[in-house]
Amino acid sequence: MSQLNSGSPVGVALIGSGRMGAYHGETLARRLPGARLVAVVDPAPGTAEKLAAEWGAPAAYTDAAQAFADPAVNAVVIAAPARFHAELIVGAAQGGKAVFCEKPAALELAELDRAIDAVRAADVAFQVGFNRRFAPDWAAARALLDQGDVGTPRLLRSVTRDPGGFDPARVPADTIFNETLIHDFDTLRFLNPGAGAVEVYATADALVEPVWKDRGLLDTAVVTVKFNNGAIGIAEACFQAAYGYDVRGEVFGSAGMATMGDGRATGMVFSGATGRAIDTARSDQELLAGAYTAELAAFIDAVRTRRPALVGGEDARAALSIAKAAARSVRENRPVTIAEVAK
Repeated sequence: MSQLNSGSPVGVALIGSGRMGAYHGETLARRLPGARLVAVVDPAPGTAEKLAAEWGAPAAYTDAAQAFADPAVNAVVIAAPARFHAELIVGAAQGGKAVFCEKPAALELAELDRAIDAVRAADVAFQVGFNRRFAPDWAAARALLDQGDVGTPRLLRSVTRDPGGFDPARVPADTIFNETLIHDFDTLRFLNPGAGAVEVYATADALVEPVWKDRGLLDTAVVTVKFNNGAIGIAEACFQAAYGYDVRGEVFGSAGMATMGDGRATGMVFSGATGRAIDTARSDQELLAGAYTAELAAFIDAVRTRRPALVGGEDARAALSIAKAAARSVRENRPVTIAEVAK
């Protein structure tokens, strides 16, 4: 791993500066005292230079290999398109850099296995961006589970509804499972600690953009996940919610129930002649701002202390296995066991 002096900030390179990458770049540059953004990588001419200048990063590259070879870089944050994630993880690990990668860490299990092998061989920290684990509601629910207050989980639920505005022509097949519901699959596992998924049944359709269904788009889905401790989880997603960005969760157990999230932007409730209204969050970066910062803070701590990341490669593999089973379930209209896909 790249040399890190005790007490000095962790030098981080940002790879990919789209919507999520730009948010992470801002966090690394201005919200995390323990980190220093030392490089920005983006293949688009001039993009990395512009952002590096804006954020005070000393280096800008168009090729990630340049960052992997930079001795000032101790760690990388990968926010490039998902199809490049696995290769970037491997390259970073081989360069001795710790890795934070946005979800999904890969689109195929074989690619993910190669990435996991690479970070293990290099003995570097590897964290995946399952941000809900770091959101206060979800962290508090997990604490109750760990204390035994909820008892044995019986029914679980996780919901993701995006605010819409997507371009259907730019949505690859199975995106709803691989890139949206994968958060919910990880959440179900997080709320059912120690248990493993064994069978998946999914149904999905194009209800937001129905004319795109024949071209492979699915924008609305419900997935049932059976676990080896008997618990049953439901994950649902839709690419359009008229009222904003909606993320919620629930775990019902033998001793109680915990619910998470209500989509409120503030605690304000307005009562008027037409009834009562609340302000709702309109984006993930608004609703989960604290979680996005907390997950990177946890990653930086793992790099500095040489401790394992709180959510790593095996968590990424378990969630991707559920996603693969869900996509096959829709295609074949039948329940699919994890054993069928997780080979």
